[in-house]
Amino acid sequence: MINWSAIKSRLPFTKSPSRVAVVRLSGSIGTGRNALNDEGLAPILEKAFIRGKPKAVALLINSPGGSPVQSSLIAGRIRRLAVDKGVPVHAFVEDVAASGGYWLAASADDIWVDFGSIVGSIGVISAGFGLPVFLARQGIERRVHTAGKSKSTLDPFLPQKEEDVDRLKDILEDMHSGFIAYVKDRRGSKLADDPNIFTGDFWLGRRAAKLGLVDGEAHMMPKLQELYGKDVRLMRYGAKKGLLSRFGVTLAEDAMAAVETRAHYARFGL
Repeated sequence: MINWSAIKSRLPFTKSPSRVAVVRLSGSIGTGRNALNDEGLAPILEKAFIRGKPKAVALLINSPGGSPVQSSLIAGRIRRLAVDKGVPVHAFVEDVAASGGYWLAASADDIWVDFGSIVGSIGVISAGFGLPVFLARQGIERRVHTAGKSKSTLDPFLPQKEEDVDRLKDILEDMHSGFIAYVKDRRGSKLADDPNIFTGDFWLGRRAAKLGLVDGEAHMMPKLQELYGKDVRLMRYGAKKGLLSRFGVTLAEDAMAAVETRAHYARFGL
């Protein structure tokens, strides 16, 4: 059978359909094997911005967040590639782009959501457990020896110290300030004058648009056709599963990562 589309694309003076690279960013952000992180995404993003000379890159995001450092590294890489290659970036949110997930979305030139997408949670959290009472009830004595008064800071097996909590809060505030500065830099005058934007609260897509956190409601394919023509061609990129994962082999590390990811999504009722 003759491939007329292939022949037509090689004819002189024939306009080829625009190509848009689509990168799926789905899951929690962190350093685990199956998490979104800069090391794992670097080769994928490089290909997306270069291969086939795309007219744009679309980020398909479904992430409840995670590591603020990895969020910053990934977003920074996206911005560098966008500027170096002169390629616009569009973000499309599925279920959620919250906390670090919104950090990734903000790396795009515009952000589009479904009316039911969850967006926001611009804040920083640290959570853990304290077990000193449990150990005492079991007759277990915790013995810790340090060189440096802060080496046992926030030890979950020791009673919580007020100075440790104050120190942690200072670190979280510094991280939160960096997150806020990034969002303000990326969204600029689009942001509404509303103090609740940076409280860690989150909203559905329509309300997020009124606050200026996103640019409006749109699904990926119709919006890309509107921007780049009805014949726009999508080139999809994403992290590949390892050999063991493809054969359904689940390791303990994967199981723990899945529990952690589930907990991240559960915060938003998902």
